Amino acid sequence: MAYYDISAKSNYNFDKPFLYLARKLTRIADLVFTEAPAYLPPEVTISQEQLQQQEQELAQAAAVPLPADDDDEL
Repeated sequence: MAYYDISAKSNYNFDKPFLYLARKLTRIADLVFTEAPAYLPPEVTISQEQLQQQEQELAQAAAVPLPADDDDEL
């Protein structure tokens, strides 16, 4: 059984188990993963009216009182 030290936080060896499985399934010992291109995030434009509407909705949501916590009554 193969064992790999991996870290999801730092991306250390995160691809090793997948590469191992791909090699076993395809029976290609020198199989390698190619790097995917890093795409830029889409540019978003927002109008002043949309911004004001979202700020108004946020203010309305902040003014709504939260329901009472009924856990104490149990």
